[in-house]
Amino acid sequence: MIQLTGRFQLCALALLLGRPLMAQTLTCMTYNIRLEVASDGDDAWENRRDYLSDQIRFYEPDILGIQEGLPQQVAFLQQKLSDYASEGTGREGQGRGESTHVFYKKDRFRQVKAQTFWLSATPDTVSMGWDAACLRVCTAILLKDIRTRQHFWVFNTHLDHMGEMARKNGVALILDSIKKLNPKAYPVVLMGDFNALPESEVIQLVKKELDDTQLLSLSKPFGPEGTFNAFKFQEPVRKRIDYIFVSRSNHWKVWKHAVLSDSKNLHYPSDHLPVWTELHYQKSTKR
Repeated sequence: MIQLTGRFQLCALALLLGRPLMAQTLTCMTYNIRLEVASDGDDAWENRRDYLSDQIRFYEPDILGIQEGLPQQVAFLQQKLSDYASEGTGREGQGRGESTHVFYKKDRFRQVKAQTFWLSATPDTVSMGWDAACLRVCTAILLKDIRTRQHFWVFNTHLDHMGEMARKNGVALILDSIKKLNPKAYPVVLMGDFNALPESEVIQLVKKELDDTQLLSLSKPFGPEGTFNAFKFQEPVRKRIDYIFVSRSNHWKVWKHAVLSDSKNLHYPSDHLPVWTELHYQKSTKR
C-alpha cells in the first residue's frame, strides 16, 4: 500500500472534499435590523436588541452588513460586537439617520478604503434620488485579508421601498460604482435589502453583472424562502427581498446559503431574517 504524507495527504483530502487548496473561507451576513420605533410595542428595539446581537455573535460572520441602523443602534452593536470594526455614514449626513454600516472582523481584515454614496443623481452629496420616498445610501469598503493579502470589495445597500425608478436607477448606480471603484477587478460582495422580489426587473439587472449566492450554493439552501417576516411569527415567510451577490468570476465558490429564522419567545429579533452565506475564494496574485 502507498502511504501519503505531508503535502500529498493534504492534496488528497482537498480532492475528496472538492475544495481547492488555496481557497479561503469567508462568511457573510446581511441583516436589516429594523430601525428603533417606539410604536413597535413588544417588538421594540430594546426588547430584541440583546437577542439580535447574541444571534450575530453566535454565527460569527466575517463580514456583516446591516440596514436601518440608527446611530444609537449602531453604537449598541459596536459595543456588543467588540471583535469587529465598522464603517458607515448616516444617510442624513453628519452622523444622522439610518445607515448601511459594514462590520468586519478586525483581527482578520484591514480596511484599505471606504466610502458611502447616495443613490441619486448626485451621489457625493446628501440627496434623494428620482421617485424615492427616503434618502438611500450604499456603503463600499475595500478590505485586505491580513493572512492571505487578498483584497476584496464589500458593497452594502438598502433600496427604496416605494420608488421603482429609484430602485432601478439605484442598482444601476451601484453596478457602475463597482466598476469605477474596482479597476483591479478584485472579488466583490454586494449585499443588502433590495426591496425587490427575485423575478423583478431590479434583481434581474443585478444578475446581469453578479451572481445570486442562493442559486450558486453547492449545498441545499437552508431556511425559509422569504426574508421579510413583518414580525408576524405565526405566518410563513415567503417574501424574499434580502440578498447576497458575488462577482461573476472564478474567485468565488458558494458552499452554503441560509436564511436564519431564529426566534425567542415567539418573537423574531427583526422584521427581516438575516441572510448568511459561506464563500470560498481563491487567493489572487493581485496586491
